[in-house]
Amino acid sequence: MDRSSHGGERVPWHCQPPTTIWRGHDRGAIERGRTVGSWTLYRDGKTIAPGEVVAPGQRLSWPRTIGIGAQHVVAMFGATFLVPLLTGFPPATTLFFSAIGTAGFLLITRGRVPSYLGSSFAFIAPIGAATASQGMATALGGVLVVGVLLAVVGLVVHLAGARWIDVVMPPIVTGTIVALIGLNLAPAAWGNVQAAPVTAVVTIAAIVLITVLFRGLLGRLAILLGVLVGYAVAVARGEVGFDAVRDAAWVGLPQFTAPHFDVAVLGLFVPVVLVLIAENVGHVKSVAAMTGENLDDVMGRALLADGVATTLAGAGGGSGTTTYAENIGVMAATKVYSTAAYWVAAGFALLLSLSPKFGELVATVPVGVLGGAGTVLYGMIGILGARIWVQNKVDFSDPVNLTTAGIALVVGIANFTWVAGDMTFEGIALGTAAALGIYHVMRAVARWRGTSAEPASPASAAREG
Repeated sequence: MDRSSHGGERVPWHCQPPTTIWRGHDRGAIERGRTVGSWTLYRDGKTIAPGEVVAPGQRLSWPRTIGIGAQHVVAMFGATFLVPLLTGFPPATTLFFSAIGTAGFLLITRGRVPSYLGSSFAFIAPIGAATASQGMATALGGVLVVGVLLAVVGLVVHLAGARWIDVVMPPIVTGTIVALIGLNLAPAAWGNVQAAPVTAVVTIAAIVLITVLFRGLLGRLAILLGVLVGYAVAVARGEVGFDAVRDAAWVGLPQFTAPHFDVAVLGLFVPVVLVLIAENVGHVKSVAAMTGENLDDVMGRALLADGVATTLAGAGGGSGTTTYAENIGVMAATKVYSTAAYWVAAGFALLLSLSPKFGELVATVPVGVLGGAGTVLYGMIGILGARIWVQNKVDFSDPVNLTTAGIALVVGIANFTWVAGDMTFEGIALGTAAALGIYHVMRAVARWRGTSAEPASPASAAREG
């Protein structure tokens, strides 16, 4: 491993301050490559040395960088398009704002956090509910409000630090909110499966098998490939029509829609802010762990950037955005964390969004395929919440944690509904409020009373009753 002088000691290059790596002015960086434009060329630009990674401010040769950028487009493709397909939003418009949002994210974070901003699954339920009751424009108003709130949170974090996020949203609360959002969508998946059960089952089976049959990038693209298999079956069964594709132009702007604001749907959307905070914080921490660089000082910028991207999407007709775990997988596989590759990905996505024919082709994906993919995706979102508990070693023998998760999950899964004047609060909003309120109230009272955290279980609860 290459090393350079730092304070009289030999320090691995990936542990040096980010500015010395990215600008290429330290002796170690000069030995590894030369500065070309905004990125330092990594070594010879071709081969990555064992145990090293290409840092965000570095790049490989342009042909290789372009190839990796194309991989990022493929990686985000399936999940990013599933959200507009499931919610009825125009796919090309969502892709357009995804590309714009990614470019903005790179600019606002000053190229320090490699990330693609794709469609967030946290918006599926509120958009679906708002669209069904008030229409697409009102749903877009909710998306825009979420973006503004997230941007405000980003500014606060940038000025005051991220410690308060951990206090307000401990792992038990974050994991519960993520889990109930996924599980709340289960009835929507079942509705689509019922429309074309054979196609849905084939799609589910294809995703399951591809996940375990292939390694590397193919395995990570199981959902996209499974959708393609299901799509082929749907075509064979006569479930797909191509008239709109034939009539669409090859080049043109996507369909833009102005938002409409209605306070009645805000209760559906506000909880999504908490999920986006958790996703962005997790993304920044993951990149920091994999590159060996401290990115805490850019956490606020990342939240602000995603807030701005989501605001723009809501203002023009796109789905809300978030940092994408699918692209984390590509970086882990290639060892390339270069932001140059993400600029390439944003460019590719923008070009695809400017083809109405391509957008109409994506829109032909039938409900049976969406039902199969949704069954897998919604379940995975639910289990991701459980993974947050496991990774943070949440102690469920503590009655506070057990009660917080138990009540909030039932509220979210059963889709409890509360109407207050013009506002309607459904399962996700009420479940989120329950998780936050129950945890902090119980924890405060327990500290005040000095009550012990006696291990709790259904048996002990029944005995106490």
